[in-house]
Amino acid sequence: MKATIWHNPACGTSRKTLAILQETPGVDLTVVEYLAHPPSAEKLAQLYRDAGLTPQQGLRLRGTDAEERALPQASDSDVLAAMAAEPKLVERPLVETDKGVRLCRPQDTVREIL
Repeated sequence: MKATIWHNPACGTSRKTLAILQETPGVDLTVVEYLAHPPSAEKLAQLYRDAGLTPQQGLRLRGTDAEERALPQASDSDVLAAMAAEPKLVERPLVETDKGVRLCRPQDTVREIL
């Protein structure tokens, strides 16, 4: 099974999710360090749609200025554009497999799509 994780190595939850993926037999894993290689607004829109989330639900509030910028109340397109321009606004980790997409908080959520 192919799996892609949008990973931040500084995040404990992201590291734990990555470890689950690495320990699961048969997973062909792609790791994208999204702070260095941010996904496009279009890719983010697809990930959130497939996860059943709104872009606002995928917005990282802690450690960002998202609330000061009123992003939780902004339009989907404005949130996605902000995330693509400033990937630190993306809550992590996002994992995509053939079975779907999950925002893996907590990390065991990844098991739903393995």
